[in-house]
Amino acid sequence: MPQTDASLFDAATAVTRTEGGGLVADLDPGWDVGPGVLNGGYLLAVVARAALAESRHPHPVALSASFLRATGPGPVTLAVTPGPAGRTLAHSSVVLTGAGGPSLAVQVTTATLTDEPPAYSAAPPPEVTPVERCLPAVDDGTLPHPLPEVGLRTRVHTRLDPATAGWALGRPGEEPVVRGWVRLADGREPDPLALLLFADVLPPTSWAIGRFGWAPTVQLQVLVRALPAPGWCLVEARANELAGGWLDEDYRIWDATGRLVAQSRQLARLPR
Repeated sequence: MPQTDASLFDAATAVTRTEGGGLVADLDPGWDVGPGVLNGGYLLAVVARAALAESRHPHPVALSASFLRATGPGPVTLAVTPGPAGRTLAHSSVVLTGAGGPSLAVQVTTATLTDEPPAYSAAPPPEVTPVERCLPAVDDGTLPHPLPEVGLRTRVHTRLDPATAGWALGRPGEEPVVRGWVRLADGREPDPLALLLFADVLPPTSWAIGRFGWAPTVQLQVLVRALPAPGWCLVEARANELAGGWLDEDYRIWDATGRLVAQSRQLARLPR
Protein backbone atom coordinates (compact mmCIF):
# COMPACT_ATOMS: atom_id res chain seq x y z
CA MET A 1 0.00 0.00 0.00
CA PRO A 2 1.62 3.31 -1.01
CA GLN A 3 2.31 5.97 1.58
CA THR A 4 0.10 9.02 1.09
CA ASP A 5 1.50 12.53 1.25
CA ALA A 6 -1.17 13.73 3.69
CA SER A 7 -1.99 11.22 6.41
CA LEU A 8 -5.51 11.32 7.80
CA PHE A 9 -4.13 9.87 11.03
CA ASP A 10 -1.53 12.62 11.41
CA ALA A 11 -4.11 15.32 10.71
CA ALA A 12 -6.64 13.78 13.11
CA THR A 13 -4.14 13.52 15.98
CA ALA A 14 -2.45 16.90 15.51
CA VAL A 15 -2.07 19.23 18.47
CA THR A 16 -1.58 23.00 18.22
CA ARG A 17 0.07 25.44 20.60
CA THR A 18 -1.99 28.50 21.47
CA GLU A 19 -0.68 32.03 21.85
CA GLY A 20 -0.72 31.51 25.59
CA GLY A 21 1.47 28.42 25.31
CA GLY A 22 -1.21 25.79 25.93
CA LEU A 23 -2.01 22.83 23.69
CA VAL A 24 -5.31 22.22 21.92
CA ALA A 25 -6.68 19.73 19.40
CA ASP A 26 -9.80 19.30 17.29
CA LEU A 27 -10.89 15.67 17.68
CA ASP A 28 -12.00 14.13 14.40
CA PRO A 29 -15.47 12.48 14.39
CA GLY A 30 -14.22 9.93 11.83
CA TRP A 31 -12.52 7.82 14.54
CA ASP A 32 -15.70 6.92 16.42
CA VAL A 33 -16.75 3.53 17.80
CA GLY A 34 -20.37 4.60 18.24
CA PRO A 35 -22.50 7.74 18.06
CA GLY A 36 -20.47 10.57 19.60
CA VAL A 37 -17.88 8.22 21.16
CA LEU A 38 -14.26 8.26 19.95
CA ASN A 39 -11.92 5.26 20.08
CA GLY A 40 -9.67 5.08 23.12
CA GLY A 41 -6.53 4.28 21.13
CA TYR A 42 -7.11 7.30 18.90
CA LEU A 43 -7.43 9.49 21.99
CA LEU A 44 -4.19 8.08 23.42
CA ALA A 45 -2.38 9.04 20.20
CA VAL A 46 -3.60 12.63 20.58
CA VAL A 47 -2.51 12.71 24.23
CA ALA A 48 0.89 11.25 23.30
CA ARG A 49 1.43 14.03 20.75
CA ALA A 50 0.77 16.58 23.49
CA ALA A 51 3.25 14.87 25.83
CA LEU A 52 5.88 14.73 23.08
CA ALA A 53 5.42 18.45 22.42
CA GLU A 54 6.69 19.08 25.96
CA SER A 55 9.40 16.38 26.00
CA ARG A 56 12.99 16.23 24.74
CA HIS A 57 12.40 12.58 23.80
CA PRO A 58 10.77 11.49 20.50
CA HIS A 59 8.63 8.47 21.38
CA PRO A 60 5.86 7.44 23.80
CA VAL A 61 6.93 4.26 25.59
CA ALA A 62 4.42 3.85 28.45
CA LEU A 63 0.95 5.28 29.01
CA SER A 64 -1.54 4.67 31.80
CA ALA A 65 -4.95 6.16 31.02
CA SER A 66 -8.11 6.59 33.08
CA PHE A 67 -11.21 7.19 30.96
CA LEU A 68 -13.35 9.48 33.09
CA ARG A 69 -16.23 9.62 30.62
CA ALA A 70 -16.85 9.03 26.93
CA THR A 71 -15.09 11.57 24.72
CA GLY A 72 -16.77 12.96 21.63
CA PRO A 73 -15.43 14.94 18.69
CA GLY A 74 -14.67 18.64 18.75
CA PRO A 75 -12.24 21.08 20.36
CA VAL A 76 -10.31 19.97 23.45
CA THR A 77 -7.50 21.31 25.60
CA LEU A 78 -4.55 19.18 26.67
CA ALA A 79 -2.99 20.23 29.96
CA VAL A 80 0.51 18.76 30.27
CA THR A 81 2.16 18.72 33.68
CA PRO A 82 5.85 17.79 33.37
CA GLY A 83 7.29 15.30 35.85
CA PRO A 84 10.81 14.00 36.47
CA ALA A 85 12.97 14.03 33.34
CA GLY A 86 16.45 12.83 32.54
CA ARG A 87 18.81 11.88 29.76
CA THR A 88 16.96 8.68 28.77
CA LEU A 89 13.31 9.29 29.67
CA ALA A 90 10.78 11.83 30.91
CA HIS A 91 7.43 11.64 32.71
CA SER A 92 4.36 13.84 32.42
CA SER A 93 0.66 13.93 33.24
CA VAL A 94 -1.86 14.94 30.59
CA VAL A 95 -5.53 15.80 31.10
CA LEU A 96 -7.80 16.05 28.05
CA THR A 97 -10.77 18.36 28.56
CA GLY A 98 -13.67 19.06 26.23
CA ALA A 99 -16.92 20.97 26.49
CA GLY A 100 -18.24 18.58 29.13
CA GLY A 101 -15.16 18.78 31.33
CA PRO A 102 -12.17 16.45 31.79
CA SER A 103 -12.69 13.07 30.11
CA LEU A 104 -9.24 11.46 30.02
CA ALA A 105 -6.28 11.55 32.44
CA VAL A 106 -3.01 9.92 31.34
CA GLN A 107 0.43 9.32 32.81
CA VAL A 108 2.95 9.34 29.94
CA THR A 109 6.58 8.25 29.77
CA THR A 110 8.62 9.30 26.74
CA ALA A 111 12.02 7.99 25.60
CA THR A 112 13.84 6.88 22.44
CA LEU A 113 12.90 3.57 20.86
CA THR A 114 14.95 1.43 18.46
CA ASP A 115 14.29 -1.47 16.13
CA GLU A 116 17.09 -3.65 17.48
CA PRO A 117 16.21 -7.33 18.06
CA PRO A 118 15.39 -8.42 21.61
CA ALA A 119 17.93 -10.17 23.80
CA TYR A 120 15.10 -12.48 24.90
CA SER A 121 11.43 -12.78 24.03
CA ALA A 122 8.79 -15.04 25.54
CA ALA A 123 6.07 -13.82 23.19
CA PRO A 124 6.52 -15.16 19.65
CA PRO A 125 3.63 -14.42 17.31
CA PRO A 126 0.93 -17.10 17.21
CA GLU A 127 0.18 -19.27 14.22
CA VAL A 128 -2.24 -17.15 12.24
CA THR A 129 -4.05 -17.19 8.92
CA PRO A 130 -2.27 -15.12 6.23
CA VAL A 131 -3.80 -11.69 5.82
CA GLU A 132 -5.06 -12.40 2.29
CA ARG A 133 -7.22 -15.27 3.64
CA CYS A 134 -8.61 -13.39 6.64
CA LEU A 135 -12.10 -11.94 6.96
CA PRO A 136 -12.90 -8.27 6.34
CA ALA A 137 -14.19 -6.42 9.37
CA VAL A 138 -16.51 -4.25 7.31
CA ASP A 139 -19.92 -5.38 6.08
CA ASP A 140 -19.46 -6.75 2.56
CA GLY A 141 -22.67 -8.76 2.73
CA THR A 142 -20.98 -12.10 3.47
CA LEU A 143 -20.72 -12.07 7.28
CA PRO A 144 -23.71 -12.94 9.51
CA HIS A 145 -22.32 -10.66 12.24
CA PRO A 146 -19.94 -8.03 10.78
CA LEU A 147 -18.50 -5.27 12.90
CA PRO A 148 -20.71 -2.18 13.27
CA GLU A 149 -20.29 0.43 10.55
CA VAL A 150 -18.38 2.98 12.61
CA GLY A 151 -15.71 5.44 11.57
CA LEU A 152 -12.85 3.46 13.05
CA ARG A 153 -13.40 0.64 10.53
CA THR A 154 -12.93 3.05 7.63
CA ARG A 155 -9.74 4.51 9.15
CA VAL A 156 -8.07 1.20 10.06
CA HIS A 157 -8.08 -1.77 7.68
CA THR A 158 -8.81 -4.82 9.83
CA ARG A 159 -8.61 -8.44 8.67
CA LEU A 160 -9.92 -10.96 11.21
CA ASP A 161 -8.29 -14.36 11.68
CA PRO A 162 -11.02 -16.94 10.95
CA ALA A 163 -9.63 -19.10 13.78
CA THR A 164 -10.87 -16.53 16.31
CA ALA A 165 -13.71 -14.97 14.30
CA GLY A 166 -16.36 -17.67 14.51
CA TRP A 167 -18.67 -15.06 16.05
CA ALA A 168 -18.57 -13.08 12.78
CA LEU A 169 -19.75 -16.23 10.97
CA GLY A 170 -22.56 -16.87 13.43
CA ARG A 171 -20.57 -19.47 15.40
CA PRO A 172 -19.30 -17.96 18.68
CA GLY A 173 -16.55 -19.93 20.41
CA GLU A 174 -15.72 -20.74 24.01
CA GLU A 175 -12.57 -18.66 24.45
CA PRO A 176 -12.53 -14.83 24.57
CA VAL A 177 -9.71 -14.30 22.07
CA VAL A 178 -9.67 -12.15 18.92
CA ARG A 179 -6.81 -11.86 16.42
CA GLY A 180 -6.45 -9.75 13.32
CA TRP A 181 -4.13 -7.94 10.96
CA VAL A 182 -4.36 -4.14 11.01
CA ARG A 183 -2.89 -1.14 9.25
CA LEU A 184 -3.89 2.45 8.66
CA ALA A 185 -6.24 2.82 5.71
CA ASP A 186 -4.56 6.02 4.49
CA GLY A 187 -1.35 4.13 3.68
CA ARG A 188 0.70 5.59 6.53
CA GLU A 189 3.16 3.02 7.84
CA PRO A 190 3.03 2.08 11.54
CA ASP A 191 5.03 3.99 14.14
CA PRO A 192 4.78 4.29 17.95
CA LEU A 193 1.77 6.62 17.70
CA ALA A 194 -0.07 4.21 15.41
CA LEU A 195 0.70 1.39 17.85
CA LEU A 196 -1.22 3.31 20.53
CA LEU A 197 -4.22 3.26 18.21
CA PHE A 198 -3.76 -0.44 17.47
CA ALA A 199 -3.69 -1.21 21.22
CA ASP A 200 -7.47 -0.65 21.32
CA VAL A 201 -8.57 -1.44 17.77
CA LEU A 202 -10.12 -4.93 17.79
CA PRO A 203 -13.73 -5.71 18.74
CA PRO A 204 -14.25 -6.64 22.40
CA THR A 205 -13.03 -10.14 23.24
CA SER A 206 -16.46 -10.88 24.72
CA TRP A 207 -17.77 -10.95 21.16
CA ALA A 208 -15.75 -14.14 20.58
CA ILE A 209 -18.11 -15.97 22.95
CA GLY A 210 -21.28 -14.26 21.76
CA ARG A 211 -21.52 -11.37 24.24
CA PHE A 212 -22.08 -8.50 21.81
CA GLY A 213 -22.35 -4.81 22.57
CA TRP A 214 -20.19 -1.83 23.47
CA ALA A 215 -17.53 -2.46 26.14
CA PRO A 216 -16.50 1.02 27.37
CA THR A 217 -12.88 1.21 28.50
CA VAL A 218 -12.30 2.33 32.08
CA GLN A 219 -8.51 1.98 32.34
CA LEU A 220 -5.91 1.30 29.63
CA GLN A 221 -2.16 0.77 29.95
CA VAL A 222 0.06 0.60 26.85
CA LEU A 223 3.75 -0.28 26.49
CA VAL A 224 5.47 0.50 23.20
CA ARG A 225 8.50 -1.78 22.92
CA ALA A 226 10.17 -1.02 19.58
CA LEU A 227 9.92 0.83 16.29
CA PRO A 228 7.72 -1.29 14.01
CA ALA A 229 8.69 -2.38 10.51
CA PRO A 230 6.52 -1.25 7.58
CA GLY A 231 3.50 -3.37 6.70
CA TRP A 232 0.61 -5.07 8.44
CA CYS A 233 0.69 -5.49 12.23
CA LEU A 234 -0.72 -8.60 13.89
CA VAL A 235 -2.84 -7.92 16.96
CA GLU A 236 -4.08 -10.45 19.49
CA ALA A 237 -6.51 -9.57 22.29
CA ARG A 238 -7.20 -12.06 25.07
CA ALA A 239 -9.44 -11.84 28.14
CA ASN A 240 -8.57 -13.63 31.36
CA GLU A 241 -11.98 -13.35 33.01
CA LEU A 242 -15.46 -12.00 32.34
CA ALA A 243 -17.19 -11.55 35.68
CA GLY A 244 -19.28 -9.16 37.73
CA GLY A 245 -19.92 -6.85 34.80
CA TRP A 246 -16.20 -6.41 34.08
CA LEU A 247 -13.93 -7.47 31.23
CA ASP A 248 -10.13 -7.42 31.12
CA GLU A 249 -8.10 -7.59 27.92
CA ASP A 250 -4.42 -8.21 27.22
CA TYR A 251 -3.15 -7.09 23.82
CA ARG A 252 0.04 -8.10 22.06
CA ILE A 253 1.09 -6.48 18.79
CA TRP A 254 3.73 -7.81 16.37
CA ASP A 255 5.05 -6.03 13.31
CA ALA A 256 5.45 -7.51 9.84
CA THR A 257 8.75 -9.18 10.85
CA GLY A 258 7.21 -10.94 13.88
CA ARG A 259 8.82 -8.55 16.38
CA LEU A 260 6.75 -7.79 19.51
CA VAL A 261 6.37 -4.02 19.28
CA ALA A 262 3.61 -3.18 21.78
CA GLN A 263 1.50 -4.57 24.60
CA SER A 264 -1.54 -3.28 26.44
CA ARG A 265 -3.91 -4.20 29.23
CA GLN A 266 -7.31 -2.71 29.82
CA LEU A 267 -10.30 -2.93 32.11
CA ALA A 268 -13.71 -2.39 30.52
CA ARG A 269 -17.34 -2.82 31.36
CA LEU A 270 -18.80 -6.06 30.05
CA PRO A 271 -21.49 -5.63 27.37
CA ARG A 272 -24.93 -6.18 28.78
